[in-house]
Amino acid sequence: MNAADRAVQRPPDAKLLFVDACGRLAHAPRSAFLDFLRPGDLVVANDAATLPASLRGLHGRTGAPVEVRLAGRPSLKPEDVTRFSAVLFGEGDFRTRTEDRPAPPQLEGGDRLVLGPLRATVERTLGHARLVSLRFDGTPDEVWAGIARHGRPIQYAHLREPLALWDVWTKIAGPPVAFEPPSAGFTLDWRALSSMRARGVEFETITHAAGISSTGDEALDRLLPFDEPYRIPFATARAVERAKARGGRVVAVGTTVVRALEHAASVHGRVRAGDGVATQRLGPESRLRVVDAILSGTHEAGTSHYELLRAFLDDDTLRRSTAELDARGYLTHEFGDSVLIERSLVRNN
Repeated sequence: MNAADRAVQRPPDAKLLFVDACGRLAHAPRSAFLDFLRPGDLVVANDAATLPASLRGLHGRTGAPVEVRLAGRPSLKPEDVTRFSAVLFGEGDFRTRTEDRPAPPQLEGGDRLVLGPLRATVERTLGHARLVSLRFDGTPDEVWAGIARHGRPIQYAHLREPLALWDVWTKIAGPPVAFEPPSAGFTLDWRALSSMRARGVEFETITHAAGISSTGDEALDRLLPFDEPYRIPFATARAVERAKARGGRVVAVGTTVVRALEHAASVHGRVRAGDGVATQRLGPESRLRVVDAILSGTHEAGTSHYELLRAFLDDDTLRRSTAELDARGYLTHEFGDSVLIERSLVRNN
């Protein structure tokens, strides 16, 4: 698959591959995804707005340039923004492929970072030389202001032009808690939501701090996705119960929604409202309790997003689907084409 290289959320020629529960494949314009929904279904999307989570600055001890990509936080509380986990790079910018970016200077606990108006301390490394725990100086309001003034959206080399913040906000964006966009939601607009309602399809949201998709380091990428906090409103938890009771499907818009709903149901089998932290990695051994279908971007084999799709499809069907995506020229990455996948009858057994 080729990478989508322009930041257009709803291009008129966007494509959709539908994979039903029997493994049958169908192609359609992505704008027709509503035609694959049924009355009684529940669609759940992530309403997280994307932070400008890339912060450029200097490593205080050496004076060397660094880029800090914020990658995790303890909770979604607005005041809980003085501590983050982060991945650090050396000099360069998004025009260089992430895997070709140089490492930062050797990082030690107590190192200071100067990031525009922000000052931060490296508390410790987190099992890898480039993954650290950071503590920002100042009050939560000062940290928020510094991120807003100095940060840029995290970006990769497949995109031609620098991203603006509005490029990575979905139409339903609310709390600014995502580190990269919950990009499956780019498919949605207000017309689509109105059409769902007219078709008897419910729509609700969760808030999930969507994490980074690549670190540029193979060993560190194997740790993805990192732990990610989420919040499930009471209305969404109730809507899931209603959908299950009437025989409707729960359709997740994006991998973050799957991760949040399945984590919230991991103990009792029912989605619990409230805050949590998704710590699991979903894959072929996972048994989905809640989500019946996923609307997602197209993903390359070996990524954590692709592994999550293995919870929905047996490997043979997933290989056939990937071959179809390649043959039909589907575009990958956040502004690419989409797949709508029902949970396989094979995987349900």
